[in-house]
Amino acid sequence: MIKSLQQRLTLLLLLPVALLLFLTGLFGFVYARGTLLDEWRETAILKLQRAAHHIDMRLSRPIHRIEMFHGTAGSHGGHTVQEWILRQLKELEGVTEVKLQWAQNRTQPVPMPSHRLHMGGKGMMRFHRGRISKVTPPHYDAQTGQNTVTLISELIDEAGGVVGRLEVALRFDFLMQDIRKLGWWQSDMACLVDVSGQYLAHTEAMMRGRARLGETSDPLELAILEAMRERSFGTIFGSGHPPDRVSGFYKLKQAPWTMVLFAPGERILAPIVRFRLYYAIAVTLCIVLILVLIRFVAGRMAHSIRSISKAAKQVAKGSYGAPLPVRTQDEIGDLVRSFNTMMLQLEERMRLKHALDLAMEVQQNLLPQKSLKLDGLDIAGESIYCEETGGDYYDFLQFSELGQGRVGIAVGDVVGHGIAAALLMATVRALLRIRVTQPGSLSQMITDVNRLLCIDTGQTGSFMTLFFMTIDSVKREIRWVRAGHDPAIVYDPSTGSFSELGGSGIALGIDDSWLFQEYTNSGWSDGEIILIGTDGIWETQSPQGDAYGKDRLRHVIRQRSESSSQEIVLAITDDVAAFRQSAIQNDDITLVVVKTEP
Repeated sequence: MIKSLQQRLTLLLLLPVALLLFLTGLFGFVYARGTLLDEWRETAILKLQRAAHHIDMRLSRPIHRIEMFHGTAGSHGGHTVQEWILRQLKELEGVTEVKLQWAQNRTQPVPMPSHRLHMGGKGMMRFHRGRISKVTPPHYDAQTGQNTVTLISELIDEAGGVVGRLEVALRFDFLMQDIRKLGWWQSDMACLVDVSGQYLAHTEAMMRGRARLGETSDPLELAILEAMRERSFGTIFGSGHPPDRVSGFYKLKQAPWTMVLFAPGERILAPIVRFRLYYAIAVTLCIVLILVLIRFVAGRMAHSIRSISKAAKQVAKGSYGAPLPVRTQDEIGDLVRSFNTMMLQLEERMRLKHALDLAMEVQQNLLPQKSLKLDGLDIAGESIYCEETGGDYYDFLQFSELGQGRVGIAVGDVVGHGIAAALLMATVRALLRIRVTQPGSLSQMITDVNRLLCIDTGQTGSFMTLFFMTIDSVKREIRWVRAGHDPAIVYDPSTGSFSELGGSGIALGIDDSWLFQEYTNSGWSDGEIILIGTDGIWETQSPQGDAYGKDRLRHVIRQRSESSSQEIVLAITDDVAAFRQSAIQNDDITLVVVKTEP
């Protein structure tokens, strides 16, 4: 039976501290290991992406010319342009040969000058379209004495038959020129393979004497091949804890090839192995020091604990009172200071909660309080914030300056959440309302609002997407400006089809010199539905991690197309909530529904 305070303190303090240190070390080891592997994963993908980009850029030049050649399909009098494109292809750096071969059983080709760059047949023939059908692996070209790859484009007539082929051969060493200069390509184990794993290029130390990836039945290489068939890039870890080897891959965009990188796990995790040893030594020294300190301070600690216990009981009753005096500079003194800090922070949190409640009330009052009905229009909106305040925003603007029978509708989404986003939302709302009362087109209005907003956001990096449109119920005309926001969704129940109100434009608060464009859509059918929403709707996730998506949103719109705009808004928010179930709402949700009426 342990009776003395010193023994109890030794047991009750030492064991939890030892357990805490052990768990902290274990968690730190696991976390650090994961962090190092994640950093390698990101670094490897970036390396491979950059390398793939080098090859893609060199391939894109001839591919672009080939696509230009395809663009002349079906044109009258385009032979001169085609000849010019072929000459451009021939003059590109790295191109060794350009062949244009026409089918022999087709109609009489259009004559061409004598410089045909290896064009089969008698000249140019008209074709309907073209496609790049194949990028060959490197092969030895006896004529040039070099390894080359060939871009093969099939020229197709209106019946779908192949009437010709355009082949462009490039030096493989030209494509690999930038890659071989990279330090990691020379020092690490890396290779370039095709879809079957056949080596196209590799570091000799790893692949000498081998023809393809996975031919030795290495589990890691087989796993890489399997992953390459499923996704365009990724990383695979070998067996063991830590893994004996790690690997990453990245597919090229312009050719069916993949960059692969291997690295030994022990080299990546060397810092964590050293950390494990140092941490064990530090924990041992810490426990010894704790035993010594407990022996000498147990008496004073017991007395101080009783004093703090009495004060804690008063706090538990709800009596905060004045801060407790700090009489020592040891752990008990720290405890008293922490206790005092806790009381101050608790009071501060109560004041902050009151301020947030007030801010939420103010922000809610900035939003339209009810749906809007005009001649031929039924408009409703809703904002559901994930915190007390948010950055989503919608507004109905009815100003005489907009013109007779016109109403303005704005939906915006500020980056981030909370008070900062709410303040920016209020700023944009005020700027937009003021500017709408002045002369000018919609594009001029949004351009002016953006210029003024950039003055405030230039040092903060904040921005806001916005979709602003006006609806003229008399002329049955819609005008809109899209500032980085998702396009509005339009549903026509008479045809059962969906369309979008799109257009170009960046978010507000990014570039004060940006000139926004205005778009127009005239005429609509009765019962047509326009929905403007924020990404919080379709990016809502279920407990399983699935996204709500726009397809499900369109399904709800189609099902409730006979309902009023307010009922459609309610149906969508209810369906989103049902989809989310018990999952946390991570983003604000805002939508406006406009329904045309006879």
